[in-house]
Amino acid sequence: MTDPRALRVVHCPVNTAGVPWANVQALRSRGVDARLVVFERYKLHPEADWSLEIPSNSLLLGRQARQWAAFARLLPRTDVFHFVFGLTLVPQSLQFPLLRAARKKSVMHYLGSDIRGKTPEQLAFGRKAGAQIVGSYDAIRWVPEAEVIPPGIDLAPISPAPPSDRARPLIVHAPSHRGRKGTEHVVAACESLDADLELVEGLHHDEAFERYRAADIVVDQLNAGWYGLFAIEAMALGKPVVTFLHDEAVRRTEEAFGTQVPIVNATKETLRERLADLVSSADERRRIGAGSRAYVERVHDLERATDRLLALYARL
Repeated sequence: MTDPRALRVVHCPVNTAGVPWANVQALRSRGVDARLVVFERYKLHPEADWSLEIPSNSLLLGRQARQWAAFARLLPRTDVFHFVFGLTLVPQSLQFPLLRAARKKSVMHYLGSDIRGKTPEQLAFGRKAGAQIVGSYDAIRWVPEAEVIPPGIDLAPISPAPPSDRARPLIVHAPSHRGRKGTEHVVAACESLDADLELVEGLHHDEAFERYRAADIVVDQLNAGWYGLFAIEAMALGKPVVTFLHDEAVRRTEEAFGTQVPIVNATKETLRERLADLVSSADERRRIGAGSRAYVERVHDLERATDRLLALYARL
């Protein structure tokens, strides 16, 4: 399985945060016969090669009939089934035994919220796949045997937009869920700062991205212990990012990729102090922002992520 042009890969069955579609497009650019098959098209990320049109509220028997039909159609024309978000095409108890019997390769690719807080027993099914992937050395706490492949983004269309030197810097926070992101603490910390705060919520990604481009400082989250795609995009734009990081995950990331994580680490107790330092120094904002872009180029560039995926497929 060394020649990617001879490889047939199906990513399925959801397009969470657009990550599967980005991976499929990148694989195609390398000559891989890759496609994305989803249960249904998401409103914010409708991209897919084939949608089974079975929403989660549809009747079980109808869902099962379409899923099994899709699996039967895909099985003879696929070498690697790359499952995402802890989901499979057919019931988990049957999915991996059937693939092994058919001598097909498989990957279970976790994206974050699908494993966070779950027990080893709840995630045991994933060990039946040929390999498991997580996106960070923080997520590996839940799946210790997984391979870490950080999510990749296409950097070619993203030009850096360094922070300004305006007297009142603009702080941007884009919570997908206010409680999980610690938004109340972000608002409280910014109230006494000589800065403006913008909350970006409910916007289409393209419009939201332009708001990120205008930011001088970006705050991601204060609870999870690692950063997500919002922070990656902000760093790609050359912005300083403030978020809560687990120290052990930082250490292992820096060791694995040979670079420093440039994110400003903060808790809800230290957030105001960390923000005040950035608000008071445009030079510091630009210094960290430049380091942020360099970090994303090294760790999260889609081409590097594709290299890592292809290397994993070759080892299956």
